[in-house]
Amino acid sequence: MIAFAWPWLFSVLPLPLLVRLFTAPLEHGRQAALRVPVLDDFALTSGRRQQGAGRRWQLWIALIAWSLLVVATTRPQWLGEPIPLPLDARDLMLAVDLSGSMKERDFIIDQQYIDRLTVTKRVAGDFISRRVGDRIGLILFGEQAYLQTPLTFDRETVRRLLQESAIGLAGGSTAIGDAIGLAIKKLRDKKVESRVLILLTDGANTGGVIQPEKAADLARQIGLKIYTIGIGADRLTMQTLFGSQVINPSRDLNEAALKRIAGTTGGRYFRARNTEELTDIYALLDELEPVAQEAQLYRPVRELYPWPLAAALLLATAVIAAPLLRRADP
Repeated sequence: MIAFAWPWLFSVLPLPLLVRLFTAPLEHGRQAALRVPVLDDFALTSGRRQQGAGRRWQLWIALIAWSLLVVATTRPQWLGEPIPLPLDARDLMLAVDLSGSMKERDFIIDQQYIDRLTVTKRVAGDFISRRVGDRIGLILFGEQAYLQTPLTFDRETVRRLLQESAIGLAGGSTAIGDAIGLAIKKLRDKKVESRVLILLTDGANTGGVIQPEKAADLARQIGLKIYTIGIGADRLTMQTLFGSQVINPSRDLNEAALKRIAGTTGGRYFRARNTEELTDIYALLDELEPVAQEAQLYRPVRELYPWPLAAALLLATAVIAAPLLRRADP
C-alpha cells in the first residue's frame, strides 16, 4: 500500500490559488496608437488568440507540476508485505570465500561444469530466502575480510549482494581467521539469544592477521556458534596430452582446521563435494537453527518521491522552455 510520511504538507497545495486571489495582477503599460484597420490587424488578433491559448496550457501544466512537487514533498512510500519477526531474535552471519580457488569448475549443474562460487550463490541464496524473521549479514573474504551487508531483516538485499560478488574481489589468498574476527566484532554487542556464523571456504588459512583457532576461541567466549562448510570435489577427471588424469581439486582444503573451529564453538563441520551435498547441508542448517516463532510484523519501506519529483521538474522545464521556443520561431 501507499502511505505518506508527511501528509500535513498537502496543506500547501492551494498556495498558488491564494497568491492569485490576494495579490494584485501585474499591469502592463499601454501606449496610445492610431490604428488603421487593414488585413494585418486580423492576423494580429488571431496571433493573440493563439498566444492566449498557449498561456492557458502553460498555466495548467504549471499547476500539475506544482501538485506533483507537493506530492513528492510529502514523501510517498510503498509499504511492502508484512514480514514476521521472531520472538527470540537470531543473528545469522554468512561468510563466503572469494579467493581465486573458488573459480575451480568441479561442480555439475545441468550436465555442465560450474565454478564453486556460482553454485554457492545459488544454494546460499535459497537458504537466505527461507530465513524469514532472522537478521542476516554477509561477509566476503579473501586476502582480507569485508562486511558486505550488516545485519538486516532485508533478506532480498543480502541475497542480491551475494549474487553480485565476484571471485578475487577481496584478494587472492584466504583469511579465514579475519573473517571470524570480523563476525565477532559485529555480533558481540548484540543482545540476542542465538548468534550463528556459517563459514564457507574451499582452502586453508593463507592470509590475514588472526589465526583461525584463536578466533574460534574468542567466538566461543561470546557465545558465537560457527558452522563450517568445506566446498569442492575430491575427484576430477581431466583430459591431458597423455590421456585422462584424475586429480583432487580440493587438495588445499584444510578439513582438520575447519573441524576444530566448529568443535570449539559448539557447531559442526560439513563437507560439500557436489551440488546435492551442498543443498542438503543448507537444508540441515535450517533444522539445526530453525526459524524462531512469529511475534510481531515488520514492513519494508520503499521511497517513491523521486518519481513525482522528476515529473514535476520535467513539466517545469517545459513551461520555462515554451516561451523561448516561440520567440525562436521565425
